[in-house]
Amino acid sequence: MKKTILIGYCLLPLLAWAADEPNHNWPQWRGPLGTGAAPSSNPPATWSETENIRWKVPIPGQGHASPIAWGDRVFVLTAIQTDQSLPQEESDSPANIYKFDIIALDRQSGNILWQRTARAEPPHEGTHQDGSWAPASPATDGERVFAHFGSRGLYCYDMEGELLWSTDLGDMATRHSFGEGASPALHGDSIVINWDHEGESFIVALDKRTGQERWRVARDERTTWGTPLIVKHADRTQVIVNATNRIRSYDLADGAPIWECSGMTVNPIPTPVTVNGVVYVMSGFRGNALLAIRLAGAEGDITDSESVVWSYDRDTPYVPSPLLYDGMLYFLKGNNGVLSGLNLATGDKHFGPQRLEGIEGIYASPVGAQDRVYITGRNGTTLVLKSGPEYEILHRNALDDRFNASPAIAGDELFLRGEQALYCIAED
Repeated sequence: MKKTILIGYCLLPLLAWAADEPNHNWPQWRGPLGTGAAPSSNPPATWSETENIRWKVPIPGQGHASPIAWGDRVFVLTAIQTDQSLPQEESDSPANIYKFDIIALDRQSGNILWQRTARAEPPHEGTHQDGSWAPASPATDGERVFAHFGSRGLYCYDMEGELLWSTDLGDMATRHSFGEGASPALHGDSIVINWDHEGESFIVALDKRTGQERWRVARDERTTWGTPLIVKHADRTQVIVNATNRIRSYDLADGAPIWECSGMTVNPIPTPVTVNGVVYVMSGFRGNALLAIRLAGAEGDITDSESVVWSYDRDTPYVPSPLLYDGMLYFLKGNNGVLSGLNLATGDKHFGPQRLEGIEGIYASPVGAQDRVYITGRNGTTLVLKSGPEYEILHRNALDDRFNASPAIAGDELFLRGEQALYCIAED
């Protein structure tokens, strides 16, 4: 693989580009709005291994972390198995050492600009047979990039790959050793990590500039894999976390609880989405649950209160997060290629459950741009649908890879991270 090092790179043009075109970037999990949508972008609707592929770059190791993009760079995380193991005296059961790496690529060419190993060690516990040891998506504010490897630590680099700080929050003990999965949530000067596991669960907010803790709050939860949603409403910024026992909202300023609500299933994974003062929370393992919660007036225990605008109890997702786009809520059934589309205001069903032809299992979350919905299956097929109340397939595209990571859309490019390679899909 060709490796390029940039000497004397200037960050100013990158930041100016980002400031002028806020939707040109995909800065963290679920994109610039936290909804899965990139409303000002226009990526291709058709592609193949020989059409509309600007570049395809092999990524060493394995990871289900979705890529992010800012300015002229794309970032991705991976866990690379080595042939080394700890000395016998340091481990009762020797296991292979993994390198936990962050990779920065040139957005135009796909050349690797830098690659850093955050930590090298054997994982302390297993992961799901379909999982990976690099599941969390990175995040960036255009000056720093944050790589979260869960039990291997949180690392902050500058855009040139210099380590600025790191912190170790301990080791998770996940349910059935299914592995970890929550991504960091970045807002203002804070980065928030949810740490729900079989031990002492908590949520913590750190100063993004120094890594120092701003607050930490204990949580009465077992393992969850949900990334927090951070949303500003009225005079407070709230951190909303999906979980089994309670959906909870915390004040970003100090971690004080604002409201809580029951109603989810076990093993919650989907990240909540929000628009116009309503947050939509769902889960779909061993049951189905979807709640639309109005933030105005939500205080204390809002279970069965007027703050719950509507609910829905069918065909909700296990792993994929929903897409909120163009007045509709799109979500999948379990991890299957079955799609539903609801009216945001009322919860009325526009269509679904609709089987997606050619899709064989889905872990990736749907994304939206240019009045289109993109849904990528594990078998390499992506369906492009027309957004709106009528189910309409526009195109069916196939690639020679398997996909578990969610797509990212930035500008007029679509980034797909496969098991073998990272694709930049753009007009030829």
